[in-house]
Order: sequence, then structure tokens, then C-alpha cells
Amino acid sequence: MPLTPPSSAATPEKAFSRLLNIMDDLRLNCPWDKKQTMESLRHLTIEETYELSDAILSGDSSEIRKELGDLMLHLVFYARIASETGDFSIADVINGICDKLINRHPHIYSDVSVADEHDVKRNWEQIKLKEGNRSVLAGVPASLPALVKASRIQEKARGVGFDWEEKGQVWAKVEEEIQEFRNEFNAEDETTMDHARAESEFGDLLFSLINYARFININPEDALEKTNRKFIKRFQYLESKAKENGRELHEMSLAEMDVFWDEAKKI
Repeated sequence: MPLTPPSSAATPEKAFSRLLNIMDDLRLNCPWDKKQTMESLRHLTIEETYELSDAILSGDSSEIRKELGDLMLHLVFYARIASETGDFSIADVINGICDKLINRHPHIYSDVSVADEHDVKRNWEQIKLKEGNRSVLAGVPASLPALVKASRIQEKARGVGFDWEEKGQVWAKVEEEIQEFRNEFNAEDETTMDHARAESEFGDLLFSLINYARFININPEDALEKTNRKFIKRFQYLESKAKENGRELHEMSLAEMDVFWDEAKKI
């Protein structure tokens, strides 16, 4: 019977050691855990990350704690797998991030002075280039969702000074992109519309809106997800009211549905 330290472990060190011991037990004795590889865990880790995101947006601290635990388990799992092949250990992982943090915070661990968080970001990007990154944008994962990727690209460009000076300039760019998209989309005969150009202009419009959101401290991913949730809540209210009245949505006119939609907006 595998033994692990008691759950009363009170310090972070003891709690983390307990997790490592349990991971060792599972890897040695559980048929499912023994079969896992980094590749098999990958999609599960992505799922856990989204579940943490959901918990954060919901403001549920209990769920956030649970989802952080799930993610921590995955990190320990990857390190355990790597240790079996001699590639690296959990200690290597932790010491690596500690070294990186110390190196990239010279305003804390050296004699560099910074005025604000923007200076910190600029220093961070410059240090990364010195470490061997060929581009400031090299650290943006190719597989990121497009909305998140656009935000990260803009943040990194800002870190080296490639940015608008004030938000009014950014809004002017938004209006310019709206007009350019309208020019492409408002073709009288849609069959002759250049969809590739319209798509390109729509992408430019979204990119500029994301840029403006950054200037007014709005996270576009969070904003869109909250709107998604709001729409789902209102649409489900619409569905329930239609059902209460013995109706099917596809049988109702838009005007009839709008009555319930307006009710949902007041809830």
C-alpha cells in the first residue's frame, strides 16, 4: 500500500512534497497514470487551463483553488515523466524559472532603475533578445487563439517602443479600418465582392479594436467571453419563455422573440 504524508501538512514545502510523493505512487502503481505521456496529457492540460479561466471569470475562489491544483498536478506529472528519461527533474524546472525571474528583474536583484511597469516590460523584452531570441515576437505561441495572440503581439511590440502615443490615435485607426471594411463589404452586388479583401479588412478592424482595448485597460478576451455568457443567459431565458408558452423558436417571429429578449435584458 503506497504511503503519503498526512493531509495535515501545513507548510508549502510539506504540501508540495506530499504532492510529489503521491505523483510517485500513482506513476508506479496506477494503470492509467503509468500509461500517460507528455503527448497524451497535452490536450488535458489545455482543457484544465480553460477550466481555470472559467473559474476566474466566475469569481469562484473555491473553484479557482481546485483548478490551480489540477494544473499543478499536470506540471508535476510532466516533470515526473521527464525525470524517468533523465531529461530534467522538477527541481530543474523550479530552479530554471527562479533563475529566469532573477535575470529578468534586474530592478529587484541588481542595480537597474525603472519608473513603472512599462519600463519593466521593455527591459524584459530586451533581456530576452540578449538571451538569444531572434525576434520580440518569437515568444508568442503559434497555436494561441487569434484574439489572445493579437493581444500578446501588441503587448510585445509595445515592450520595445513600437506603439501609438495616445489612445486618440488608436481610435482614429479603428474608424479608418471601419471605413475600409465598409468600402469592401458594401458592394452593391455581393456576388462580385472580393471576399478575400473583405476578410482582410475585417481582420484589420478586429486588430485595431483589440489595440484600442489595450489602451483603455480592457482585456478583449475577457470582455468577449463575458458577452458570450451574457448572450447565452439571455438566449436560454428566451428558450424557456417560449417553452412556457407552448411555442418553438422557429415558429416565432423576430418581434415575438424580442419581447422575451427585452425581458431577459432586465434580469
